[in-house]
Amino acid sequence: MGLETVVKDIMDAAQAEVSKLDSEADAEVALILDEAKQNAKRIMGERLAKAEDDIKKIRQQEISSANLEVKRTLLNARKEILEKVYVQAVETISEFSPEKNEALLKELISENEANGTKIYSNAVSEEIVKKLSSLEYAGNIDCLGGVVIENEDGTIRLDYTYDVILKSVNERLLKQTSDILFG
Repeated sequence: MGLETVVKDIMDAAQAEVSKLDSEADAEVALILDEAKQNAKRIMGERLAKAEDDIKKIRQQEISSANLEVKRTLLNARKEILEKVYVQAVETISEFSPEKNEALLKELISENEANGTKIYSNAVSEEIVKKLSSLEYAGNIDCLGGVVIENEDGTIRLDYTYDVILKSVNERLLKQTSDILFG
């Protein structure tokens, strides 16, 4: 065998080894790339799912916030209407005819006069109250109408003013009034 044949055999064997190593490396590179692609797809899917969940949560929060704002606005509007109704009731009471005022005062005094010794009213009703009551007239108070009856030493004070009666009725019937107005 000649030197050339030995060199050729060595070269052929080296070439075969290089080809084998190249194909193993290509296979390993392909495997690594495939694994990397699979990991990338998995990570992308997880992030996409998380992003979709985040979007759903944000959307739900926005909807809840908008619903809450609508309810708040509606409640404020209802409150404003109920306040207007209350103001209209005050105006109606302040515009009672003298005859109606006297009839109401007569009923209040006759039902409650026995509970005290002094009576108060607003300045407009002073003469009517003095005429209708046998109690000592103790002075004027600032109110829409009605009377305040007090015992001798002032420890018991019964407030039958239209203001207090209206406020009491308003508080007691607020839900019913709201239901009538707003269903």
